[in-house]
Order: sequence, then structure tokens, then C-alpha cells
Amino acid sequence: MEFFKSAVASAISKGPPFPYTFGDRVDVDTSIWTLHNGTKREDGSNCSIFSFDVTANKSRLPMARNAVRKLRTMRHPGVVKVLDTVETETYIYIATERIVPLRWHIKRKSMSAETLKWGLFGVAQTIKFINDEASSVHGALRVGSIYTSESGEWKVGGFEVLSSMKEDDAIIYNYGSLVPDAGRYTPPELAKSGWDAIKRNPLHAVDAYNFGTLIFEVFNGDFMGGDQAGQTKGIPPSMHSSYRRLVNSNPKARVSVANFLEQGRRNGGFFGTPLIKLTESVDSLGMKTEEEREEFLNDLDQLSDDFPEDYFKMKILPELLKSVEFGGGGPKVFSVVMKISKKLTDDEFEVKVTPAVVRLFSSPDRAIRVSLLDNLPVMIDRLPQKIVNDKIFPQMVTGFTDVAPVVREQTVKAVLTIIGKLSDRTINGELLKYLAKTSNDEQPGIRTNTTICLGKIAKNLGVGNRSKVLIAAFTRSLRDPFVHARNAALMALGATSDSFSEDDVANRILPAICPSLIDKEKLIREQANKTMDLFLQRIRKHASTMADTVLPPPAATDSTNAGAPRMSTPQPSEAASWTGWAISSFTNKVSTAVGEIQSTSTPVPTNPRSTSTPAANDTKRPNPITASASTLHRQAVASPPATSARTSVSSNANDYFQDQADEDADDAWGNMEEDNFFDAPSEAPKPSSKPAPSAANPFEDNGEPDFAGWLAAQAGKKPGAKPLPKGLAKPANGKPAAASRVASAGSIGAAAVKKVPAKPLVAKKIDTKPKDDGGDDGWGDGW
Repeated sequence: MEFFKSAVASAISKGPPFPYTFGDRVDVDTSIWTLHNGTKREDGSNCSIFSFDVTANKSRLPMARNAVRKLRTMRHPGVVKVLDTVETETYIYIATERIVPLRWHIKRKSMSAETLKWGLFGVAQTIKFINDEASSVHGALRVGSIYTSESGEWKVGGFEVLSSMKEDDAIIYNYGSLVPDAGRYTPPELAKSGWDAIKRNPLHAVDAYNFGTLIFEVFNGDFMGGDQAGQTKGIPPSMHSSYRRLVNSNPKARVSVANFLEQGRRNGGFFGTPLIKLTESVDSLGMKTEEEREEFLNDLDQLSDDFPEDYFKMKILPELLKSVEFGGGGPKVFSVVMKISKKLTDDEFEVKVTPAVVRLFSSPDRAIRVSLLDNLPVMIDRLPQKIVNDKIFPQMVTGFTDVAPVVREQTVKAVLTIIGKLSDRTINGELLKYLAKTSNDEQPGIRTNTTICLGKIAKNLGVGNRSKVLIAAFTRSLRDPFVHARNAALMALGATSDSFSEDDVANRILPAICPSLIDKEKLIREQANKTMDLFLQRIRKHASTMADTVLPPPAATDSTNAGAPRMSTPQPSEAASWTGWAISSFTNKVSTAVGEIQSTSTPVPTNPRSTSTPAANDTKRPNPITASASTLHRQAVASPPATSARTSVSSNANDYFQDQADEDADDAWGNMEEDNFFDAPSEAPKPSSKPAPSAANPFEDNGEPDFAGWLAAQAGKKPGAKPLPKGLAKPANGKPAAASRVASAGSIGAAAVKKVPAKPLVAKKIDTKPKDDGGDDGWGDGW
């Protein structure tokens, strides 16, 4: 092989210029030519090169020269296309389009029956042209003289003895028998009488017989001789009758190839296949009417996946793209383009389809735009990232604001397809801006799809603003009146839960979900519960990892405040004792109740005074008492008044029950068990004989001592308050609470006095003797 290449190179260097480079040798049937793959030096395009060695085949040199001349002059789409030829005394070269011998495909049986019919149809058209228009005879028609081009079309070659019957010295008469393997394919009349018998028979007889043997060879793989002529093995039944007439032993009874072609093209004929119809009409697709184009597309839809891929890639696809762009082919034609493009390699797709797709996205035709968006999943993997981000997406965004809802909806759906080819800047800038608009679209379906889209592209959003964008969008959708929009928001929140911090979940998401728990639609309620459970599990898990408190340790706090006990807050040894909190809370409630009642009864003077001193201004009402029990207690301990006698009903009741706390404790708790504990007292209030600000003393019974005077004398006797008794500091003792409760009950009775009719007051003997224990004096002063 290397020797042959060097010999060819040496011969070329001595002869005329031949701007093609030889490649690998291609195996062919026995032929006077050697076939090589080649390339054109100028642009590197593919070609094929037929070479003839003059020295080794000098006897067949006229046949080679005839082939060169006929190939250059016989112009037909079904004939091998010649690019260049060169002839010297030692060699002849013919550069043609890149072709492959049909024998390769026949041996491998790589073509379907429909493709074989389509190929025979093309050959029949070429032979008809040679016989009728060129008035010539091919003379060597067989599988070995047929080639397939890069587009998959069958091309006729083997013009070594092709002769015009108008020539008296036609080469076929003398060299017909010198064609390799001529014995197997020679018609019976020529085998019997010689090649001169062509003159005495119809012009088409030889090629008709050879076309019949070609049919048998194509469907069965080989033709061994005249004995097989007329056998129908492997041939489609619809061809049987016409095929037998082609190989009739009587040359005058044979049908011509043109007649055979006409029979096959009749309605329901063997050449009436969708692939053949498509081939005949594709060239004029742009000029067809709407009805003709619809029929053409229906034929395309009927094609199975075993159509000749090369033909569709090289011939059909460019014509379809032109029809879509310029001929009004519409979405249906573009769908066929996508179906064919699946067979393309990535390089072929980039060269043939990508430029057209970019141009189509700039088309104002809405039908084309929707078709492009629908087919994006088919072609997105083959489109370069730069093309999508810089050329397609800027044109695509017009669909977000289109007046047609279907365009807006398909544009939103297409975001999921192209999101992987967009830059971060485009996603977090322009894309989010348009999705914000579609989330407020008037069409509920578009709003719903926008929510779904945001949920699915969450991982592509910038980390800095991801949670902010998603929370704003989803919580807004939770209030959407469209039920499926709300459901989509709940599902999207659950799907993107990892995008939110625990603070966002607790403060923003869970409060937004709560109204959905009582949504009017059961679908929403169920989904809200699922989503709520998902987030609650996460919050609970996070809370279990948190510290119990952020306050300083209890030991430090106790050591700091050990010397300053509070009156209303118990100070037990265990700071967290539930009894301590209960007593503290109860004390606060009692103090608050006293303050509220005083604010609604007779005015209380701001300065303490005795019962014998008139009020300075009886009409001026003090501010409502809002101080807590602890504050009041501190004031009482720090600066007790000189005279603590009070003329209000609540004050007298408190002083009385505080004085009797130790000895009548059991009676006080017993009174709480009586049925009339919360009832108003049955006695009517009587006017006080002492100067007091219009307050009645319900405990005065005409024969009892003056308690107010006694309390005033007691206060003058001991002006300073002693420390609180030991019992008050221990919340376990229930006596302070009991006294307070009885005092409160007395106050309530005083407030209700005006509505209850006066009844005789039962006299009660009360021991007013002061106690010897100094602690009791301090108890009264403290209150």
C-alpha cells in the first residue's frame, strides 16, 4: 500500500496538477478502476478518487476514457458527480463526490425493504433518463456499478461501455464483453448472438434486463447467472408481475424501465411509499400550498425510525429548515426537524441546526416560539452554554411578558430546561426579575407553575439571597386564592426546606403556614399538616442542641442578692420550687385586686392621715394604684406612716384580719369553705361617728371599742416597723395568703353594699386586746 501511494505521488509530481490527496483504498467488485477515499487540499472536504493504471490495463484504456467522457457530460442527480479529472500517459484519475459501493450495504443487509425500494426508484429514474432523454444504453447495470453518496442516495456509475445509439461506432459493440463479470449479467439474446444484436432490438432491452437482475440482487444479496432471472425469492409481492416482464427472455416483450417506473408510481403501486413521496416533494416544499404541505408532513409522520438517516440529514433536513424559516412550514415541520436531528452527531447538529434555532428564537411567530420551547429538552444538551446564555435567553425572555398566556406559561416551564446553561448573574438578575412578574400573573396556572419552577431551581439560586427570594415567593403563594397555587407553595416549601435557617423557619415560615391548617380545602389542610410536621421535626431537632439558658449560673445570682430579700418573692432554699412560684403569683394577684377596687371606690388621699383629721381635698382623685405588691411592701417597711389608720372599707378589713391572723387563722380558712364566701355581707353600712371621708365601717356594732383609735394609739406607741416575722418569709405557711384572701372578700362585700337591702347586723364579740407578741404588731404595720 505504501509503495502504491509513493508511486502515485511520484506520478502526480511528473504530471499535471491534481489538487486532491489520496486516502485509504476502498474494496469494490472486480472493476477496471481502483477506488480511494480522498480529500480536497484546498478545504479538506471529502471526495472519492477513481484511478486507472494505463500501463497495467492498456487493453481497457478505451473503456476508461469513455467513462471519463460520459461522466463529465452526463449530468443528472442520479449520476455520480464528477469534481475533476486528469489523464496522462500512465494514469487516469477521476475525483468525485464521496461515495461508498452499494455492495457494502447489500452484503451487510443494512437497508430496510422500504429503503431498497427508494433506492431502486432513484436508479430507475436515472436509467429512464439515459434511455429516453440521452438515447443511450448503459450496458453494465448491476450492484457493482451503483454507489451511495454521503446523503444516502443511490448514484449510478460504471459508464465504461455507456453508448449513444446514435453513434455508429459505439463502444458497447466491441467492448461490452470485456466488462468484468459480463458473463453473469449479459442478456440471453446478446449471449447468443453477440453485442451487435442491440441494434436489432429495442434500445431499452439490455438495460431493462439488467435492471431486473439488479432487483433480484438487491433483495437477495447476489445474482449468480441467467438461471436466477425471473425468480421472485425475496422480492416484494407487489413487484412480482412487473419484475418478470423486465427479465423476459424475449427482448421485444420486455417492458422498459420507464414503463416499470410508471407502473410502480400508480395509485397503490410498489413505489407509492411515504419515503418516495417525500423524496419527490421535498425540493418544492417552500412552494407548496397549505394542503400540499399538510399532506407532505403526514407522509413524514408515517416514516418509521429505519429511514435512511444520511439522506434525511443531508437532503431533507436543510429543506425542512428552509421551509420553517422562510416558507411558513410552521411548528409541525419543526417537530419533524427535531425528530431527524436526533440522528445527528453533536458536531453535525452544531453546524446544521444550531444557527437555525438561534434565528428562529428571534421570530415573532408565536406558534414557532411555542414549538421551540416544547422541543428545548430535545436539543438543550447539544446547544453550547454560551449560545444559550448570550443568544437564546435574551430572545426567550420576551415570552415572559407576551400577551398570549400559552407563551408565558411555556416560557416559565422552559426555565427548568435551560437553567443549567445560564450564568449565575443571569439567574439571580434578569431571570428572577421576570419570574417575579409571572408570580403575579393574572392566570392562576402561570402563578402555580412559577411557584413550582422556583422550587425546582432553588439550588441554582445564589446562596446569599436564596432563602429571601424563596420565602417571599412561597409565603405570598400561600395566600393565593387558587387552590393549586397554595398547594404548590406548601409542597415547594417542603422540597426546599434545606434552604432555610432555623430562625427563618420559626419566625417566618411556620407562622405563614398556620392559616393553611384550617384552609377551606381539605387538600390544603392535609398538605399543610405534612409540611408543618416536616419543619417542626427540624425545629425540635435544632432545639435539642441548644443550651438550657443564656442567663448567668444561679450560684452567682444568689450570692449577689443574698442580703436583699424581696417581700413578694419567696426565697426558699430551692430557687426553682413550684410552691415558691405559686405563692409569689398569688400575692401579686391579691395586691392587684386591692389596687383596682380602691381606684373605683372613694378617693384615697395621697398623704397618710388619722381618722380625726379631715381630708385636705376630698374631691381630688389620686392616680390609679398600679404598683406591684413587692413595691408596696418595700415602701411599707422602709417608711411606715405615723398614723396608719385608714377609713376605707378595704383598709379596715385588712387591719382587722391582720390583727387576728394568728389566733383566728382556722376560722378564716373555715369561712372560705362556706357557701356564702363570695356573697356580699348582709348588714347595711352605717355612717361613721368619726370625721371620715364618706366611708362606712361595716364592722361597727354600737357596743364595740373604736378599732381605728386603738390602731392609731398602737402606731404612736411603736412608730418604727420591726422586721417581718419569720412566718411571712416562708411561703410554705399558708396564713398570709389566708389573711389576704379574707381581706379581699371583705372588700368585694363593701363594693356591693349599695345594691343589697339593709338587714339587722348580728353582733359579734371581737377581742381587741393587743397581743403581747411583738411580731403581730409588725404584721399589722406592714400591711
